[in-house]
Amino acid sequence: MSTKPLHLESRCIHGGQRPDPTTGAVMPPIYTSSTFIQESPGVHKGFEYSRSHNVTRFAFERCIANLESTGLSESDDRTQGGFAFASGLAATATCLELLDAGSTILCMDDVYGGTNRLLQRVRSRTQGLKVVFTDMSDANALARTASECKPRMIWAETPTNPTLKIVDIDAVARVGRAVGAITVVDNTFASPILQRPLERDIDIVMHSATKYIGGHSDVVGGCLVTSRKELAEKLRFMQNAIGSVMGPFDAYLTLRGAKTLAIRIRRHCESAMRIAQWLEAQPSVERVVYPGLASHPQHALATRQMQLNGAPAYGGMITIFLRGGIKESRRFLENVHLFALAESLGGVESLIEHPAIMTHASVPDAQRAALGISDSLVRLSVGIEDADDLIADLAHALER
Repeated sequence: MSTKPLHLESRCIHGGQRPDPTTGAVMPPIYTSSTFIQESPGVHKGFEYSRSHNVTRFAFERCIANLESTGLSESDDRTQGGFAFASGLAATATCLELLDAGSTILCMDDVYGGTNRLLQRVRSRTQGLKVVFTDMSDANALARTASECKPRMIWAETPTNPTLKIVDIDAVARVGRAVGAITVVDNTFASPILQRPLERDIDIVMHSATKYIGGHSDVVGGCLVTSRKELAEKLRFMQNAIGSVMGPFDAYLTLRGAKTLAIRIRRHCESAMRIAQWLEAQPSVERVVYPGLASHPQHALATRQMQLNGAPAYGGMITIFLRGGIKESRRFLENVHLFALAESLGGVESLIEHPAIMTHASVPDAQRAALGISDSLVRLSVGIEDADDLIADLAHALER
């Protein structure tokens, strides 16, 4: 067999995988057993208890580790630096356990509402974390703030949710090294198909696997991935000690979703670009935010940083600002049909939502206002339906 590295499309299907050794099944079976027999106390086949070891979860964890290019072997870490959790927030919460009480975390100002809520309303109280927010799309502001607050962890998200700012991943890694911080990038919106932060010297990547990786709106999960052996050891301990692991059924579904990730992402990107360009020409839309548009403030950075097989690709998320306020937004959202009015993103079906009322309602009002998450802001997750049908659906709703 050729030793030439596989392309990402092939790694989605084969990365970290091998046929079942017992039956030769090409898809790893769902192992629902909660416990495993031991020949003698402490003598077993590498599996003791499913919170700690599960064959199906391990298969998905090795897959995401391969896609994010950890470079770790199974002798370095059993799942090569990939860890799967019950939700994206469970993954985030476990990652925060790497910090001692009272540590400072420097966080991107525009992040998923659940991340903001966890940091400000839970871990600042229970863990004493000092949370400092800054606009990391400004690399100078990132460096300056990190130098001032000396964080133990830097938490970036790019593209951000929901205003689609782009953060220079190389700058995050560089600043993290300078101040001795663990660097984490939430890669949910891009997926490993468009960007792989570990290849840019980031320490840990986080995903809400509910979104593009699962891809079918039928499973909730999260991932942490690292290429640092010492961090993998700590995360393996934390995953087992805290216990918010992904179950075997969810691991099976997420692994199945990952196998079509590359072809789905290509379609998401192609359709989103067409729709974003069309939206820019609509008089009832005040502004369109999409990294692929020349009007995006970080378009050049996105072009350099987000790539699909060496060519720029900008993801399936679009943010628009409608003319008017909450009345106009409600009328628009109540008149879409092919776009489903629902939270979440990244599925094969197109979704649309109102962040100020829905996904980011828990963000404090003043912070929402400062970020520009207004009543006129609407977020679109472009699915893999025919782009002409999606445009017709939006045109119908805008007319109303």
